Amino acid sequence: MKHTLEVDSIILEFDTKRVLQDVYLKNETGKATGILGRNGSGKTCLMNIIYGELKTTNKSIRLDGNVIYDAYRNPGNIRYLPQFNFMPGNITIKRIFNDFRLDFSRFAGYFPEFKKYYSFKIGKLSGGESRIVEIYVILASKTKFCMLDEPFSQVMPVHVETIKKLIRHEKTNKGIIITDHLYEHIIDTCDEIYVISNGITYLTKDNNDLMKLGYLNKN
Repeated sequence: MKHTLEVDSIILEFDTKRVLQDVYLKNETGKATGILGRNGSGKTCLMNIIYGELKTTNKSIRLDGNVIYDAYRNPGNIRYLPQFNFMPGNITIKRIFNDFRLDFSRFAGYFPEFKKYYSFKIGKLSGGESRIVEIYVILASKTKFCMLDEPFSQVMPVHVETIKKLIRHEKTNKGIIITDHLYEHIIDTCDEIYVISNGITYLTKDNNDLMKLGYLNKN
């Protein structure tokens, strides 16, 4: 079944500074949607607003045309990978996969070097290794949409292509929203790309649009 997530009418201000003011974003089953923007442009804020963790004076978040308020309360609708490691260090990899109702052997098929970690506490893994586990469980979970904040930045280059392969596979049954300052991977992976500039989202068509918006520099 196809689902649609739409975001608009967002106004976000910190003191006298308006960070987001004219936002529209759409994602749907079968598509990976990228969000690009300079540091401080509001990319992470936008994801937190969609998820319901950051309150604003004005917003409209709609799933299949119905307004939702606190998406985090229903992981069957949206799951969110924040920038930072979020798994408690004292729980085992086995428990994580049981809690998310995921098959560890499928994960190990993508990342065979993790087979030995099945009984380990996640806190025993390196930050990059923990990040791979977190990326996988969010991507592979049964949900209508997932949002990934900086999924490529904290992992080894050897794993980046595997993560991109996972995204392409998982978008067949969910919508995926991604932001990362490693923009080449966003361009390579996403079907649509929005750029946030001066608080406004712009749906881009190609690299020429990215240059016009000042995100890419002309050679």
